[in-house]
Amino acid sequence: MALEPGQRATADRVIRALAGPAATLRDDQLTAVEALVEPGARVLVVQATGWGKSAVYWVSTALRRAAGAGPTLVVSPLLALMRDQVAAAHRAGLRAATINSSNFDEWAAIEDAVRAGAIDVLLVSPERLANPGFGDRVLAALGGPDSAGLGLLVIDEAHAISDWGHDFRPDYRRVADVLRELHPDSPVLATTATANERVTADVARQLGSGTTVLRGPLARKSLHLNVIDGLSPIGRYAWVTDTIDSLPGSGIIYALTVADTDRLVAAIRSVRGADYPVAAYTGQLDAGARHRLEDALRRNEIKALIATSALGMGYDKPDLGFVVHLGSPPSPVSYYQQVGRAGRALDAAVVMLLASGTDDRIWEYFATASIPDPQQMTALLDALPDESAPTSVVQLEVNTGLRRTKIDLMLKQLAVDGAAQRSTAGWFGTGAPWQYDAPHYDAIRALRRREADIMRSYVRSERCLMQLLTASLDDPLTAPCGRCSVCLAGRAGWNADVDEATVRTITRALRGAATVLEPRKMWPGGAFGTRGRISRDQSAEPGRVLAHADAPEWHDVLAAARSGDPGALDELTQAAVATLGPWGRESGIRPNEIWSLGLTGSTLADDLAGELRRIGRRGGGTFSVRPGSPAGDANSAAEAAHWRDAIDSPGSPSGAVLLVVDETRTGWPVTIAAQQLRAAGASAVLPLVIHRSV
Repeated sequence: MALEPGQRATADRVIRALAGPAATLRDDQLTAVEALVEPGARVLVVQATGWGKSAVYWVSTALRRAAGAGPTLVVSPLLALMRDQVAAAHRAGLRAATINSSNFDEWAAIEDAVRAGAIDVLLVSPERLANPGFGDRVLAALGGPDSAGLGLLVIDEAHAISDWGHDFRPDYRRVADVLRELHPDSPVLATTATANERVTADVARQLGSGTTVLRGPLARKSLHLNVIDGLSPIGRYAWVTDTIDSLPGSGIIYALTVADTDRLVAAIRSVRGADYPVAAYTGQLDAGARHRLEDALRRNEIKALIATSALGMGYDKPDLGFVVHLGSPPSPVSYYQQVGRAGRALDAAVVMLLASGTDDRIWEYFATASIPDPQQMTALLDALPDESAPTSVVQLEVNTGLRRTKIDLMLKQLAVDGAAQRSTAGWFGTGAPWQYDAPHYDAIRALRRREADIMRSYVRSERCLMQLLTASLDDPLTAPCGRCSVCLAGRAGWNADVDEATVRTITRALRGAATVLEPRKMWPGGAFGTRGRISRDQSAEPGRVLAHADAPEWHDVLAAARSGDPGALDELTQAAVATLGPWGRESGIRPNEIWSLGLTGSTLADDLAGELRRIGRRGGGTFSVRPGSPAGDANSAAEAAHWRDAIDSPGSPSGAVLLVVDETRTGWPVTIAAQQLRAAGASAVLPLVIHRSV
C-alpha cells in the first residue's frame, strides 16, 4: 500500500535528517516502510552493510508514532551499535534511549518514560529480554493483548536468531517469546547484512507466515580484498608496524585475543614511537573508555583501533579506510561482516587478511562451542530444582562440577527450549522434556566445517576472494571482482616483505615486558572441600609470566625449547634472568632455592630451573606430578581438587623459593604447589611461569 502524501512528507523529512538534504528512500526501503505501516506486518531485510537498513525503522517509527502507535523496541547486539542508533534516532527527531550494562542508574527513569509514552524508541540487548524484571515491568506493559502494544519490534543483526547463523546467540531466541506475546497489530522488522539462504529461511519462519523478504546483492564494490599467508606470528606484527602508515585513512586491526591487542599496540609503538596514535579496544574496557575510543576513531584522531570482535556489528564510520585481520574468523560470513565496516562511503577501502597457522584450531573450536553436550545438559537438568526452590548459577556450579561460563550458556539453551526458566529468585526446571537433537546439531557441525573449508580456500587464494565470500552468502558473483589480490595477481601493491630490523625491535620490546601473575585469594569450595580466604602463610607472592597466551615473540622459541633445543633454552634463560632483577628489587625478596613444577610432560621447567640454579648457584628440587589433566569443562573447585591430588609434596625447602612452572591456564597448580612449599617451610614462594595459556 502506497504512503499517503502526509506520510510521504514525514518519510522524506526523516530520511533527509539522516542522510542529507537530497536523500530519498530507495525502492526496497520504501517497500519495507509501506509494509510496516500496516498492522501485524512481518518484514525481513537482507541487504549489504551501508544499504540503509536502520533508515527503514526510523522512518517507520516516525510514521507509526504519528498515527498514535506505541514505541519501537529495537533488539540490538552491541553497545557500540546502540550508541550509534540512539544518535541516529535523535537526528531523525525521535526520542530514543537504551538500557544496557553501562547506564544502570538510568534504568528506572527510562522504564517509567517508556511506560508513559515519553520515549519513541527503546534499544535493548537480547540478554535484557531474558531478565524477568524487565519482562514484568516493560514487556508485559507494552506487549500484552490489553495494551496499546509496541508500535514496532525491530530485530537487528537477525542472523543471530538462527543457530544456523555464524553468530548464534541463545538469548536472541528469546525474541520468539516476545513474538508469541506480541500484540497482534504490532509489526516486526528483522534486518541483517550477513544471512545465506538457509539462515534467511529460518529467520523468516520464526517471524511467521506471510513474512515479506527483501534481499539484495551483498557484494561491496568498494572493498579491495587481500590475503598474505606464511608470515610467522611475530612477522604479522612486523608487517602491520611497517605498513600501517601506508594504509588509507584510519581503520580497524582485528586480533583474536585481548592479549594480542595490547601486544600489537606495544609492538607498533616500539618502532614508531610511544605516542603513535593506536589503541587497544576490547570488551574488558569500561563503557566510558570504549565510547572515547570509538569517537576518537570516528573523528580520525587515531590511525587504528587494535580490536577484538567486541568492535564489530554496528560500529558506524562510513569513511573507515581499512580493516586488517591477524588470523581468520571461523566463517566467511562472520569475516565479511567485520570487513563490511570499511568503505561504506568510499570508492575504495583496503581489506587485508594476515593468515595464521593456528586458525584451524580456532575454527574447530567455534564449530562446536555453542553445541550442547547431551551428558552435561542432563546433569544440569538433574541439578535444577522445581519452581518452588529456584537456585543460583553459583550453586549449580558446585552441584555439577561444570564451569560457570559453561553453565550460563547451557541455561540459556535450556531456556530457549523451554526446559529451564529464570525468575527473580533464580533458575529452576520447568518439567518440560529436553531431548538432544543429534541430526540437527550434526548438520550444524557439518555446515560450520564447510565454512571453515571456504576460509581455507580464501587463505590459499584459490579464486576471486569476493566470489568466495559472496558464494558463502548464496549471492554468487557471475564474474571475478577485478579488485582483489587474486584478480590483480600480485599487482595490488601489498606483499609479504617484513623488515628484519622491525622484527628484532618488536621482539626485544615484547620480551622485556613480563606479565604479573596475581596469586589467587580464595579457596573454591565444592569438590575441593575447602572454602574461604587463602591465608597469607599459604599463599604465593605475585609472580611473573614470560609468555602470555599466544605470545608471538615466544612462539618459535617455546616450540624449540620444549623439544630440547639448547639455543631456545638459552633465550628463555636470558629472559628469566632479565625478569628476576627488577622483580627482586620490587618485591625485596631474594630466593634461596629454585624448584620446578612440570605440568605438561616436557622437561622444560626442570631445564630452565637447572640453568637458573647454575647461574645463581642455588639449590632446589622438583615436584612429582601424576600424569593427566582436569577435564576441559571442570570448574575451579574440580580443577583445584585435581591438582591437589596430582602434585606431591616437596621435601624441606629453605627460605624463599623461586617456583619455575612450564605451563598453566588457571593458576591453580601454582596455588597448590605454593601451599605445599609454604607448609614444608618456605618463607615465600615466587612463581615464574614460562607460558600462561588460555
